[in-house]
Amino acid sequence: MLKSLYRRFSNDIGIDLGTANTLVYLKGHGIIINEPSIVAVNRKTGQIVAVGHEAKKMWGKTPAHIEIIRPLIEGVVSDFDMTEEMLAYFIRKAEKLSKKFFRPRVVIGVPSGITNVEMRAVYDAGIDAGAREVFLVEEAMAAAIGVRLPVLDPRATFIVDIGGGTTDVALISLGGVVRSLNLRIAGDHFNERIIEYLRDEFKLLVGEPTAESVKLALGSAIETEYQEIEVRGRDLVTGLPRALMVTDGDIREALMRPIGFLLAAIREVLETAPPEMMSDILKTGIVLTGGGAMLPGLPELLEQELSLPIHIAQDPLSAVARGTGIILENFEQYESVILPLDEHVVI
Repeated sequence: MLKSLYRRFSNDIGIDLGTANTLVYLKGHGIIINEPSIVAVNRKTGQIVAVGHEAKKMWGKTPAHIEIIRPLIEGVVSDFDMTEEMLAYFIRKAEKLSKKFFRPRVVIGVPSGITNVEMRAVYDAGIDAGAREVFLVEEAMAAAIGVRLPVLDPRATFIVDIGGGTTDVALISLGGVVRSLNLRIAGDHFNERIIEYLRDEFKLLVGEPTAESVKLALGSAIETEYQEIEVRGRDLVTGLPRALMVTDGDIREALMRPIGFLLAAIREVLETAPPEMMSDILKTGIVLTGGGAMLPGLPELLEQELSLPIHIAQDPLSAVARGTGIILENFEQYESVILPLDEHVVI
């Protein structure tokens, strides 16, 4: 009776709590929020100045008393209070579309292999942010469900979710993760490598927003048509503003190392997989999700190196959020994929 009341008079919300971006799914409405996982806080008053898009606009341009914070680093909570504030902001924003009497039930995607302490931090942040119930699911599992892979069937599903802070490489079968590897190398690390490369090779210092725009414009995993753009930053020799032309070859060289780590992680999971699953993997290949999956030439490079079919999921950025939504829509069917916690407190 109580569960029936909750279903009728409360919202179901799915959250892809990413290092770079947070996506929110509201049952009955689809994905309604896609904003940067960034908070601006006034250190004099302790008040939140902005969250998401508004906070990102301030990045690198704030006075001393306003700090820009990324509450999640490499997929896990690094600042509990700011994570709670950010979650509360997104939950309130979602609930404005559909006001209900009871607090919402929330499913949150987390990286595979996180510790019990890290899981508890996300769970507690969700409860403190206003959720009635919080359930956690591995992002690789949620992504596989989001792209409609047969995760509950007795056959192998291989997925690589390349997010902002982490990459999840997972082999899934019968509703569980058979083998997985969480790699702390993803979109943000690509940006860091571009910053390091420009600093070391050209003595030019740029910020992360500039590095991200360069990655989007010139980034690739294999040789493509020649491109170049102008990059502006600070000259490390003179300390003055400076502009230079950077080519796609420069950025490809910068990204070689993190792409190599990604390839090694996929090989490691394949090498430790049960041999009975190899026929399924040979037939169905590997599915790429997450923002990093859209790096030009990455599928071709992986296919060449692994001799396996590589597929990019449709709308890879929203795969995890869509997966949390499908879990909410069919909770009894997918209850087995929920990560176990000591308790799920119902308030």
